[in-house]
Amino acid sequence: EKLIIESWTNPDVFAFNGKYTQLRYVNIWPRPLQQPHPPIWIPGGGSIETWGWCLEKNYLYAYLSYGGFKRGKLVMDGFWRKADELGVEPNPYHAGFLQLVAVGESESQVAEQFGPHGEYFYNKMLHVYPGFREAPGYRTLDTIRMGLLGQTTSFGDRPPSLRWKDLLDQGNIVAGTPEQVVEQLEHVIKSLRVGHLMVLNQFGSIPHDLATQNIRMMGERVLPKLRHLWDGEWEDRWWIKPSPARRQPPSLLVPSELAAAAR
Repeated sequence: EKLIIESWTNPDVFAFNGKYTQLRYVNIWPRPLQQPHPPIWIPGGGSIETWGWCLEKNYLYAYLSYGGFKRGKLVMDGFWRKADELGVEPNPYHAGFLQLVAVGESESQVAEQFGPHGEYFYNKMLHVYPGFREAPGYRTLDTIRMGLLGQTTSFGDRPPSLRWKDLLDQGNIVAGTPEQVVEQLEHVIKSLRVGHLMVLNQFGSIPHDLATQNIRMMGERVLPKLRHLWDGEWEDRWWIKPSPARRQPPSLLVPSELAAAAR
């Protein structure tokens, strides 16, 4: 963390002697346009210690959840309780949440197109060797006491029997027509109090064409109806800002101009 921040903010060449990293010369190029540095987003997978660290450092907490919004509410409620405990304002833009989403013209079409891919993802792709996913010390005792699970824990121990309907009922995947998805995602955004919704439109074995269709429908018929939800209530201090002075791209010289320049 210290090395990244200093490399972004220190315009001079410097030496770095950290506990784990020692570098004689540090001078990154190209340098970030944002000053003093780009917004910092921290991915979270369920460790409660990450909440306080993000809140104290003013970093965005992004919960990357395959468990869906119903399971994610436990995590996000804990994050906002920690914010209240530390006296940090409950700005929804301080948090982000990842949700799997499938959009189609009808429920039956969505089930037919995305169902096999969703089942494949949860029944096949989240089986991780227990010794790797739950190595001793990987999760703290406080996290375990709170009942938070790792991203693959609740799926890897199950027999591969989850069906599409199960994934929708449990909130693992938000799916339906554009109108249904708008309604569901509005509930997700408000109930979890998140200002940054990260949408996963390609999961499991979804082919390129279907992923493109899903992304297009999401961008054209869903997201425009959600962007207003926190407008006027809170300032988003964790999103990129355009450069105040945009540079003009260099113009191409035609052959006659090149010849004139060479004289």
